[in-house]
Amino acid sequence: MKYLSTGNEACGEGAIRAGCRFYAGYPITPQNELTAYMARRMEETDGVFIQAESELAAINMVFGASAAGARAMTSSSSPGISLKQEGISYMAGAELPGVIVNVMRGGPGLGNIAGSQADYFQATKGGGHGDYRMIVLAPSTGQEMFDLTYEAFALADRYNNPVMVLADGMLGQMMEPIEFDDNIKPSGIVEKPWAMTGAKGRAAGSIKSLLLKDGVLEEHNKKLQEKYTSMAKEVRCETVDTDGADVILVAYGSMARIARECMGILAEHGIRAGLIRPVTLWPFPYDVIRGIAAKCPRFFVTEMSAGQMVEDVRLAVQDDSKVSFCGRMGGGVPSVDEITEQIIGSGKKKI
Repeated sequence: MKYLSTGNEACGEGAIRAGCRFYAGYPITPQNELTAYMARRMEETDGVFIQAESELAAINMVFGASAAGARAMTSSSSPGISLKQEGISYMAGAELPGVIVNVMRGGPGLGNIAGSQADYFQATKGGGHGDYRMIVLAPSTGQEMFDLTYEAFALADRYNNPVMVLADGMLGQMMEPIEFDDNIKPSGIVEKPWAMTGAKGRAAGSIKSLLLKDGVLEEHNKKLQEKYTSMAKEVRCETVDTDGADVILVAYGSMARIARECMGILAEHGIRAGLIRPVTLWPFPYDVIRGIAAKCPRFFVTEMSAGQMVEDVRLAVQDDSKVSFCGRMGGGVPSVDEITEQIIGSGKKKI
């Protein structure tokens, strides 16, 4: 059945259908529709909704709910996620699952409420402290706001680790038809014998990330790194018309939709364009990009930022291809004309 929904609401419904029964958040634009949706739906599904007194409180409430075995989520927009980074690091250190949604806005600082992609580094390089990693999912449609949020809970439980859904303000507030099975059930449910559900009949346990004895924290980190290595198999990436392409566009989220439109314009000018859309920003699809770079001389990355993902693309292609970039900041969105004019203009010399 199809529903007309904003991306924020689709994200919330994906969480509900995944079995999320604890949500703590704090209002901030442009993700407020998600918080409002969870306030209503949690009551309808016998879940717990808390509007916390701050972002710090919200993420630490999610820590507690996860430690008790619940599927738990929080959401915010860029400055709010900055405040939650300490708690995210605590969850990674304590090996607790949970889903964090960032509907990005312009920055740095308080910035503005326009859609942006300026939190790529924060999400994929670890905004919090310590050598931790988390899977970062990047939807590009309202449908994927539902699908990837639904999947995020199973991934979090599979690895006992926080998972982030990284969207932008345009995607969060845009309305689109969303289709899902009304009978869909939570997937990836796992036993959680470590959960703090009461000590009756079992030995006492503890969940913490404070490990003070000599060498204990280093051994814990080695175990975490092995887990992060195993997460590499969760890499996801969409490729479109990359075989025989003159230029490969690389974009994620809302920018991938604009990049798709550019492909048609470029074709009218005799330039064959392909598209690579990373769906997981971490793990990043280095191997996919490197394989295509061996066959295509030119890559063109476009982002709503000063250029953050472009660094990973350059790392992937190494010296095999030329990498160009078009980005705008502070809520600016690279247009189809801006992108295609740059490609066509330089294409007269290069392609």
